[in-house]
Parts: sequence; C-alpha cells; structure tokens
Amino acid sequence: MPNWLKIKQHPELIPQFLVREQVIDGIREFFKNQAFHEVETPMMVKYPGTEPFLEVFETELKWAGGKKERAFMLTSPEFAMKKILVAGLDKIFQICKSFRNGEGVSSRHNPEFTILEWYRANASYEEIMKDCRDLLLSLANKILGKSVIEFHGRTYDLAKPWQKFTLSEAFAKWVGVDEETMLDRDLLVARAKQEGYQTNEDTTWEEAFNQLLLNLIEPELAKFDVPVILCDYPASQAAYSKKKASDPRFAERFEFYLGGYELGNAFSEENDPQIQEDKFKEDLALRKSLGKTDYGMDTDYIDALRAGLPPTGGIAVGVDRLVMIFANAESIQDTMFFPATEVFS
Repeated sequence: MPNWLKIKQHPELIPQFLVREQVIDGIREFFKNQAFHEVETPMMVKYPGTEPFLEVFETELKWAGGKKERAFMLTSPEFAMKKILVAGLDKIFQICKSFRNGEGVSSRHNPEFTILEWYRANASYEEIMKDCRDLLLSLANKILGKSVIEFHGRTYDLAKPWQKFTLSEAFAKWVGVDEETMLDRDLLVARAKQEGYQTNEDTTWEEAFNQLLLNLIEPELAKFDVPVILCDYPASQAAYSKKKASDPRFAERFEFYLGGYELGNAFSEENDPQIQEDKFKEDLALRKSLGKTDYGMDTDYIDALRAGLPPTGGIAVGVDRLVMIFANAESIQDTMFFPATEVFS
C-alpha cells in the first residue's frame, strides 16, 4: 500500500510524517542562530565525487543546438560547497537531495535521500564534533521538549557526555586486535577469517576492515545510552580528510552514531591541492578497476584548492535517518511520502 493511501486511511500517522518538517525547521533555526549562511549548489554535475565504492546515477544534458553532454546526479554537494568557502564565506550549510545508485532500498537507505552538510572555515573536526552534539540537543528540545530520545525500545540522553573511541580503541575493545594488527592486511584478513567471514587470497584489507567494523563494532555502539563518536580512521579510509600530524597513518575523520545507526561523516578537510589531486587520480583508477562508472576529475575543485581553502571542518549528515530517530519509526521508508519502492513499483 503506498504511503499516501496509508495516511489517508490512517490519519493518525500524519504526525509521524510531519516530523521531517520539524527536523528541517530545527536544522535551519540552529544554523541561522549561529550566523551560518544557507547555500544552494547544483544537484546535476559534470564530475561527481571520486569515492571508489559509490555508484552514481548518469543522465544526459541536451544543450540548445543539439550538443549533448554526460551528466551525473550528485552524491554529495561537498565540492561545490568548499568552492564557496574559497570564495570567502566562512560558515555555510545546505539541506538538499543527493543520489547514490546500486545500494538498493532498506530501512536505512533510499537511492534519493536528503543530506545536510555544513562547513566551518578556520576549524577542524573537533569543532564539528561540538556542532553535532549541540545540533541534536537543540532538535530534541525543540521537537520533543526534552533531551531524552526514545528509539526502538531504548532511551538515549543527548545531554549526557557522548562516548568517543578512536578506531584503534574500538578494534582493541571489540575485535581484540592491536593497532599494528588492524593496519596489517594479512593479519586483519586472518582475524576476519577467524570470525567465519568469507575470505580468500584476494580479500583486501578494506574488505576485512569493513567486515569487522560492521559486524563486531557497530552493533556494540547501539548499547550505549548516548550517541557514540568513532574517530581517527586509517588514512586510506578518509579520502578528503587531512592526515593527523601526530601519526599520518590516521586521518582526522569521525562518524557519529545513535542506536547503532551511523548519522554523519566528518573531516578536517584536506586543503593541499597536490595531495588531493593525487588521491583523486588514485580513486578514479580504483573505480575503473572495480567496474564502476568511469568519468573524469573536477579540476575546477583542484583550482579552488590552489586558490586557497582555509583550514576547514565539515560534515555530511543523513537527514532521513535523523527524521526516523525523532519519529521513532522502524524505517526511513515510514517517514517518506514517496520512498523509491513506491515510485518505481
């Protein structure tokens, strides 16, 4: 039954679907109160992000006069927003649609989804951590009138200090391996095999890392009664992030979770043009080897970095998951008027 019909037959569901409006209103109020500027960037671009494991939606742009050009639906507004920082704005945010293909539809994912991104110039991921806590607490007080969220049978107090673990600490605590083992391909694949995950001589470090993270660590994060931050990822897992000056094997990246759901992914943004260009080339080559859609590099973004991106902290947050949590819904599909399963049924 499509959601519009379900709502018509059960009007008591209307408040659940209107939580989205409350969350978006609350996000805007939060950032406007901190003198952030709301910006708008294209959703259809010539060069999308270079992340090797994300697939894109491709379309064709037809210009007047018959010229045709490949075009892609945005996976994230990140590049365009950072160009705006280079132009001179120092605190910006955006709420927009983004698109990721090949991931199907689930309780956590829709191919067309709503994303919140914000960036602070002259800041790092440390300031973004504070923003996350302040934003969620502000939304809870505005929408629920209290700091405690009830979600999937558990309560989470956003006013309490959040838990924080580095990836090294998390792997030691829940996977039982030290830092050197975590960073070693052969040792980590052996640990994944020990858990019974499918491995062979071609299994990559990244595949073993993700198997252990998703199966042994993320479920443990749901057991805390506060949100949890995982930070300081291995550098290979942070394409657009600065490496830590104290240990370049790791990068200044964090993700934050509530109830076991990953809500946001943040970086101290890489602003060295040569490092970023080299990483783009490496990622695009990997995309091609994996059979992902092949396209070029946004050289205009590299030019922007050469013009001077200040030290910057930034994050992408899944709005649909925020809405699901504040609505205490079973799935993001239960808070969307038109999920993909209905649009394409």
